[in-house]
Amino acid sequence: MTLNATIARVTDRIRARSEDSRGRYLDRMAQAVAKGPMRAHLSCGNQAHAYAATGPDKDRLSEARQPNIGIVTAYNDMLSAHQPFESYPDLIRKAARTAGATAQVAGGVPAMCDGVTQGQPGMELSLFSRDVIAMAAGIALSHNCFDAALYLGVCDKIVPGLVIAAATFGHVPALFVPAGPMISGMPNDEKSAVRNAFAKGEVGREALMAAEMASYHGPGTCTFYGTANTNQMLMEFMGLHLPGTSFVNPGTDLRAALTAAAVGRAARITALGNEFRPAGEVLDERAFVNGMVGLMATGGSTNLVLHLPAMARAAGVILDLEDFADISDAVPLMAKVYPNGLADVNHFHAAGGLQFLIGELLDAGLLHPDAKTVMGEGLAPYRREPKLKDGALIWEDGPGTTHNDRILRPAADPFQKVGGLKQLSGNLGRGVIKVSAVAPERHVIEAPARIFHDQEAVKAAFRAGEITTDTVVVVRFQGPRANGMPELHSLTPLLSVLQDRGLKVALVTDGRMSGASGKVPAAIHISPEAACDGPLARLRDGDIVRLDAVAGVIEVLGVDLDSRTPVTADLSGNQYGIGRELFAPFRRGVGPSTEGAAIFG
Repeated sequence: MTLNATIARVTDRIRARSEDSRGRYLDRMAQAVAKGPMRAHLSCGNQAHAYAATGPDKDRLSEARQPNIGIVTAYNDMLSAHQPFESYPDLIRKAARTAGATAQVAGGVPAMCDGVTQGQPGMELSLFSRDVIAMAAGIALSHNCFDAALYLGVCDKIVPGLVIAAATFGHVPALFVPAGPMISGMPNDEKSAVRNAFAKGEVGREALMAAEMASYHGPGTCTFYGTANTNQMLMEFMGLHLPGTSFVNPGTDLRAALTAAAVGRAARITALGNEFRPAGEVLDERAFVNGMVGLMATGGSTNLVLHLPAMARAAGVILDLEDFADISDAVPLMAKVYPNGLADVNHFHAAGGLQFLIGELLDAGLLHPDAKTVMGEGLAPYRREPKLKDGALIWEDGPGTTHNDRILRPAADPFQKVGGLKQLSGNLGRGVIKVSAVAPERHVIEAPARIFHDQEAVKAAFRAGEITTDTVVVVRFQGPRANGMPELHSLTPLLSVLQDRGLKVALVTDGRMSGASGKVPAAIHISPEAACDGPLARLRDGDIVRLDAVAGVIEVLGVDLDSRTPVTADLSGNQYGIGRELFAPFRRGVGPSTEGAAIFG
């Protein structure tokens, strides 16, 4: 199938835009590769320290003839998605010995749960944790002992941070090893209904707690299609997972077999063998375009509009919002998974999942079929799904038809002819909106602005019954320079209540929304942010704001913003407490959201 003209054009544009930075990156990686396997350059004393506690593997490690695989783990038992990683190191070490290799835990990285910090001060550290994770992984790999790396991570900022590290150490082969989603609990729409009822005062905290506990109930990723599960999709589309790995539940024989297979594959693609596949070769412009295609086809999390540019820059690839917008216009929306539908990721997987989706997109010419992956040349292996037969792991052809067309549809008969994301631009700046879950009649909202400087003020106004007419709720000073760009997901239930009352409402913010948000139109990531004297700092209560997701416009009408003095906000409350004082250098040095809101470029 010929590559779609828009996909080809966007890829060529990215390649041209990135020519200098990608060239410098590849030169650095080539120099590192030319030095050969890193352990060869360690002194006997260096190696003695590295292998002192490796027990049965010590002799083989000291001979330096077999691949040594570094494990970078985001294990903790605060995150349900990461709790299964507790047992992975032992499994990986055993699988490595079987594969004629060794494995060591190189280091751990922090992994915070946005579900725990949502609406709390700790959320102001969330986005910055991505860059901390990248640096922590860099420290783990700085020992220079490893011929390949396995990255154990799943959730929101963890996978992007680990990809940044994998790109930075792009001369080292990298595989990402997930843990899978928890089994289905209370349906997400039922949980959402209880949240809305609580926001209205119709049920008490006891009912809310029961619903939340029934939804988030065991090991594994939360089952809605938020950032964590979007990350897993992305790793398959970008060729960093083994095929079919993303959505296999924890604690199953298939999950364990896939983890062992990842170890074997990592051992085969080191520089010590004949299938050398360093991460820097995988992470080229085709991989990132394929990732954006997957994002649009599945209606994935808006957080990836921040993370993909940051990941790409680490590999010398420069992405822009226009790339997301153009790809969205070319790629059909083929999946409906909560919050864009009633199904969860387990239902999506059963309906045909990523293997059906990738096959359809390849046949439609919407993916680069020749992209390099950890499996070799091309995406064709990712059409195949893993199965256990007589205890052996095999891959068979994935489904050629959907098993449930209410969840998953072919490219020729999609839910929407275009993807779920739109770029917004106008006199209020640049941003994005996710429209896949927004009803068409709400794609254009024009109403007076009501200005807030934090989400608690919005909640107070809602509780006081102050929002009774059509309103564009503007929450400014929520960008990375102001307070670390926290998610504002806790506003979703009350904005949904206002919408259910018949009001036309929208959110406009220089902050973020959760990957689980979507039914209320939300113009997010507005840049330049208010704390950098962006246009949002010049808005006033009552100004008429127009959010037009059809035309891709975010603007204030009839106002000369340049004639106004920008408002400043008292941000002293965001500087201290819950570790925020440690991140002052991050707030001072962070880049704009349009470039990934990273502290390094």
